[in-house]
Amino acid sequence: MGGPEVIEVRDLPVPSPKANEVVVKIGAAGVNFIDVYNRQGRYQVPLPFVLGQEAAGTVATVGQGVKDVQPGERVAYTSVLGAYAEYAAVAADRLVKIPPPISDQQAAAAMLQGMTAHYLAHDTFPLKRGDTSLIHAAAGGVGLLLVQIAHQIGARVIGTVSSTEKGDLARQAGADEIILYTHSDFESETRRLTHGKGVDVVYDSVGKTTFAKSLNTLRPRGMMVLFGGSSGAVPPFDPLVLTQKGSLFITRPSLTHYIITQEDLQSRASRVFAMIEQGQLKLRIEHLYALSAAQQAHRDLEGRKTTGKLLLIP
Repeated sequence: MGGPEVIEVRDLPVPSPKANEVVVKIGAAGVNFIDVYNRQGRYQVPLPFVLGQEAAGTVATVGQGVKDVQPGERVAYTSVLGAYAEYAAVAADRLVKIPPPISDQQAAAAMLQGMTAHYLAHDTFPLKRGDTSLIHAAAGGVGLLLVQIAHQIGARVIGTVSSTEKGDLARQAGADEIILYTHSDFESETRRLTHGKGVDVVYDSVGKTTFAKSLNTLRPRGMMVLFGGSSGAVPPFDPLVLTQKGSLFITRPSLTHYIITQEDLQSRASRVFAMIEQGQLKLRIEHLYALSAAQQAHRDLEGRKTTGKLLLIP
């Protein structure tokens, strides 16, 4: 556990599938903040382990009892450790088939971040036309997708970003207002933009540096959706604060619980893929790294220098 330097490239045997497992020859693997949390030890994983929880590729071999996929079919998955690899063994019921128009890179870019944006906007706090949302890291991997979905629903989007370049990307995705948090206090700016009323929901993937002020931007009975912690973990706080600030709601969701059944997974993935096929959801794949450059990918992600999606190519 530690910094990016603890990531090592090792030669391991190609896995053999157990019953109800499939071995996937990986074409692209997603780089996500959950990988950073695993590497840092914030989420406990038995050592040693292979990083990565999102990938797309081709079925190489199938284990006993597998009937729904065959060798040669293209598949994608998420929330299964071991994606920073050339081959990975995955439970068959965690796989989704990739529609022909969608590439492996697009599928790898959409599984974790695309489905996260989808459940945040449609289930955690179901946005509706006329709602006002504050989206932190609006030009990040999830942020750009969430902005697009919220805009299409008809919600007003206030996005926070660290640079004018990122602000331009968020506006192109559909953000109505942009707050450059490196130059302005996002709390006071959000209050100004909402005429003191506050927003209906905050979608916060940043955590430690934004959490307290984000609560102050919510309307009475508004919801704080804390779905990440790129700046660090939020310190413990007294729930009485939620009463004092307007009987607020707070949730700390995870994609895992929104694709908990095979039916949930297939349904959500199919809806995200359909949005991509129809041009309703545009993916921004910013950088492709060789698998051996995983350390650099983590440094870039943690440095918050990136926009859109980072992928590793075996």
